[in-house]
Amino acid sequence: MPSRTNELLSEIPKFGLGSDEVLAQMDALSEADADWRSGRTWCLVYHAGDDHSHFLKHAHNKFFSENALNPIAFSSLKKMEASAVAMTASMMNANDKAVGSLTSGGTESLLLAVKTYRDRARRKKPWIFKPNMVVPRSIHAAFEKASHYFGVKMKIAKLNDDYRVSLRDVTKQIDRNTIAIAGSAPNYPQGVIDDIAGLGEIANKRRLPLHVDACVGGFILPWLEKIGEPIPPWDFRVDGVTSISADLHKYGYTAKGASALIFKDMSYMRHQFFVSTDWPGGVYASASIPGTKPGGPIAAAWATLAAIGADGYEGLARRVLAVKAELIARLDSLPEVELVGKPDATLVSFRCTPASGINTLAVADRLQARNWHFDRHQFPSAIHCTCGVANEGMVEEFVRDIEASIEEVRANPEVAQQGDAALYGMMANIPARGVVKYSVQKIMEKMYSPGTGDVDLSELGKSGDDPILFRMIEKYGDELMLVTEKVNKLTHKLFKRS
Repeated sequence: MPSRTNELLSEIPKFGLGSDEVLAQMDALSEADADWRSGRTWCLVYHAGDDHSHFLKHAHNKFFSENALNPIAFSSLKKMEASAVAMTASMMNANDKAVGSLTSGGTESLLLAVKTYRDRARRKKPWIFKPNMVVPRSIHAAFEKASHYFGVKMKIAKLNDDYRVSLRDVTKQIDRNTIAIAGSAPNYPQGVIDDIAGLGEIANKRRLPLHVDACVGGFILPWLEKIGEPIPPWDFRVDGVTSISADLHKYGYTAKGASALIFKDMSYMRHQFFVSTDWPGGVYASASIPGTKPGGPIAAAWATLAAIGADGYEGLARRVLAVKAELIARLDSLPEVELVGKPDATLVSFRCTPASGINTLAVADRLQARNWHFDRHQFPSAIHCTCGVANEGMVEEFVRDIEASIEEVRANPEVAQQGDAALYGMMANIPARGVVKYSVQKIMEKMYSPGTGDVDLSELGKSGDDPILFRMIEKYGDELMLVTEKVNKLTHKLFKRS
């Protein structure tokens, strides 16, 4: 795969290429993308069928030019947004005082939640100059982004052995500068739901807001519960929950660019708004981070909720649950494999057992070479699968390829020090996290430099301006992997004792 490409234009052509040629180029570019339609992708795309996708495009395109920034000019979009928010709040058992907004995705929802609670604290507790929030180790990275953007320190609470947040450590971390706490329903790495009821008790006792990040689970947990799955309490029925984020473009099956942020009542949401009164362009008010707010995702979100309905969502949940059950059953039959956590939702993470001696990340490389797409996790290293309707009928082949990949790695253990396995393994194990951060920063610079197309990670480390991590792998790969694994094990032992 080339690291740089000149295939696309670098300046506006003197004469337009014509729509047919442009569309043909776009089709050619997409040939290298993950083939999610075939069911070989266990992440990124949530597909409810071709008929629904056709309907979704039609609904989206009805409003693709409209701008929800001005709810007076486009009152239809505001009505659809309000209706979608109300339907979402009802699904999550909120009362009639619940309010909220649609955002561009889970990250914006989480950013807004942190911004809202920061500004609420500024009003109610003006003596707090160094605000912090207490969140689980497994909380989504968007909280760290919010911490970076809004100056709210992120205090990390440890996880229990079941990968749920330690309530004891949450309590220990709270201090007079804490403005909010949070939990996941479920967390993304292991698919387990934090003890939201326990967090609610802490929130009430300490008089703090509690945000539940249900971005990935919000639109499937209610339906799993309705079809009889034992789902721990996580929504507005839990006393103490003040806000929930849930992505419609995940298991809500709407077009990308749609998440919901729901608050218990307006006393919280009012701190989300931004109002400028002194701009020469006029009074400017916004409920979300972007100015221009595309109408298409709002229209598609409302249309999807209305078209699928409760019965449709229950049916989709049953199908996804069946994929999860089959995947877990088949993984359980492999002696070299174990689940990482006991997932409450439909996210499954697994790894090769330490006793097997098989490197999980090397197995991931072999699976990727067989054209499967999934996420890789760290702490511990694992392969992550978000189960979906598109994966129906593909589990048997997937697990068969897992077995074959395990045998390849068993026969050639040196592959653990090659390719992405070496990169991800080093990133997960190296104690100097600043080195990892610096190296990823350099990767981003390469991706966004002039003339850059695809970045081939295997080519990094072969030139003087590459990140130090890649040069270390290239020169001392085997030795560094052994050392970092030993240091990592020692660090975890010391951490457990503390």
